[in-house]
Amino acid sequence: MKRSTLIYVAFPLLFIFSYCSKKTNPGKQTSTSVYGNETSPKPVVKKAVKTPVPKVIVVNDVAAKKTFDGRLYYDLEGRRYWKNYKDGKYYLFNKSMTTNPDFKKP
Repeated sequence: MKRSTLIYVAFPLLFIFSYCSKKTNPGKQTSTSVYGNETSPKPVVKKAVKTPVPKVIVVNDVAAKKTFDGRLYYDLEGRRYWKNYKDGKYYLFNKSMTTNPDFKKP
């Protein structure tokens, strides 16, 4: 009777402690080839070519839109250009336009 108790209690405890006390670390995984242990090359990432943003554009006034105060603007590729009434060209927005009288409708 004692021997069967020992088998039913001791072996499962021994199995649980031996299994739980293992310190496993998967480590770094590398790809292997037929010729030896080689790492796979990283894919080449091409940088996107950014097109330069023009500071000045010429637009027909029919294509431009008006604001509530009558000034003309044109949106091109997510950037807003405002009309300079002195020379008739559209300039990329900057803070100095708010005080410059050339960008206000006469």
